[in-house]
Amino acid sequence: MSNYTYLTQEGYDRLKADLEKLKTDGRQEVAKAIAEAREKGDLSENAEYDAAKDAQGLLEMRINELEKTYANARVLDASQLDDSRVTVLSKVTIKNKKTKKEITYQLVAHTEADLKNKKISVKSPIGEGLLGKEVGDTAVVHTPNGDIEFEVMNISLT
Repeated sequence: MSNYTYLTQEGYDRLKADLEKLKTDGRQEVAKAIAEAREKGDLSENAEYDAAKDAQGLLEMRINELEKTYANARVLDASQLDDSRVTVLSKVTIKNKKTKKEITYQLVAHTEADLKNKKISVKSPIGEGLLGKEVGDTAVVHTPNGDIEFEVMNISLT
């Protein structure tokens, strides 16, 4: 399996902006908090200083994580994808075979997943179950409460 993260252009631009914001504004804010805590005296018993240093560590970890994602990011062009099978960027209408309810999801990279906007990660149980399926296929999704069967009703890239 590749280490690439496949993103939409929008997701790629958002990732780049988030990374730049953390590197500039985020680092400035943490440095300011550390400086303010230092001014308060004895660092060995200064909880504010410890908290600021912890925040700095978390910030640097997040920057490192985003830099890795950014370095391995590949922007997908929907016009170059095949809509006969479910892939990243596919909008898939599925029907729960038991409840007969239909729902449409777009499969995206884990960094772009947003359930409110019906964007689910290709690494989620539903995403993994749907990848590679064609219209009419049955996708079996493994959940803690048992397997759920979905029928693929429609696949589009728009």
